[in-house]
Amino acid sequence: MISDDAQLGRFFLPGPTEVRPAVLAAMLHPMIPHRGAEFERLFARVQTGLREVFRTSRPIFVSTSSATGLMEASIRCAPAGPILSLVNGAFSARYAQIASACGRDVDVLEVPWGEVPPLDAVEERLARRHYAAVTVVHSETSTGALTDVRAVAELARRSGALSLVDSVSGIGGAPLEAEAWGLDFVLTGSQKALALPPGLAFAAASADYMAHAATAPARGVYFDVVEFERYAAKNQTPNTPALSLLFALDAQLAAITAEGIERRWARHAAMANATAQWVHARAERCGGTFRILAPAGSRSPTVSAIALPDDVTGPQLVARMAERGYTIGSGYGKLRERAVRIGHMGDHTVEGVMRMLEALGEVL
Repeated sequence: MISDDAQLGRFFLPGPTEVRPAVLAAMLHPMIPHRGAEFERLFARVQTGLREVFRTSRPIFVSTSSATGLMEASIRCAPAGPILSLVNGAFSARYAQIASACGRDVDVLEVPWGEVPPLDAVEERLARRHYAAVTVVHSETSTGALTDVRAVAELARRSGALSLVDSVSGIGGAPLEAEAWGLDFVLTGSQKALALPPGLAFAAASADYMAHAATAPARGVYFDVVEFERYAAKNQTPNTPALSLLFALDAQLAAITAEGIERRWARHAAMANATAQWVHARAERCGGTFRILAPAGSRSPTVSAIALPDDVTGPQLVARMAERGYTIGSGYGKLRERAVRIGHMGDHTVEGVMRMLEALGEVL
């Protein structure tokens, strides 16, 4: 567990999440030349920490952007050919939209929000047509559903497709093994389970993906992953980085390393389980519609979307919680009125989650 301040435990938005004061203070470090030896030592340290978080020996791309930037990069640098997008929420739909906006031929396999794509349906679609890549969201932040990206990547590999994985609200909180699971491109953002301010995105790419990227004709400039890899070999970034955010990253990775990634995963699982048990215990009083949206066995350890009783709306509940000093999220997109979302991620604890849930129960 990471904790250095009593103020932690009031901000449960599912991203950006709460950031420890010590991490914010690290951003006050004076500027340094981003082509100098001191920066290269900093970059080498964060590479070591990020590789442990991603569970890979491959270079980690560090982008001064939101995660959306690296979602676009994953498409622009992917091999030519049609793309299959697995859609089960707002952000998996966004991945498909980005692929279309980049001029790709996109087929969509869509399931109801809150569910995860059935593997037999994925396999059947992959058998119909040869795809260059499959896009999939690991932890769907709009619904709290957790997809088995290891199994999806295996199905993609068997069909000759690459796997492109959005783990924006997964990495750092949900178990993920980029290398052992054979994920071809997996990305995340700084503001979710890594508990950093927004503004950085990170990705790891397989050797197979990079071989295709080297020949991609329209991979652009700012999100050219070939350049990311070339500069990472020198412990540098292709463009001027967000130095202050990298100082914060350095401080937070030291704390994550001290906690241990497996213990961090376990802490997130405990927070998610505590939330699910609390919802189940209150369901009888609130009515059958009060439930965790994602099915048991496919729930993200970092965010829970809770379907509400008919006489309560998401914005109403968010406003009442704000009066008590707590920030939670309303439902996202078409779920805005009918759900709330709790981000139990980053440096939160089970005890802090339970205090917040007690206040939520009083409001209900």
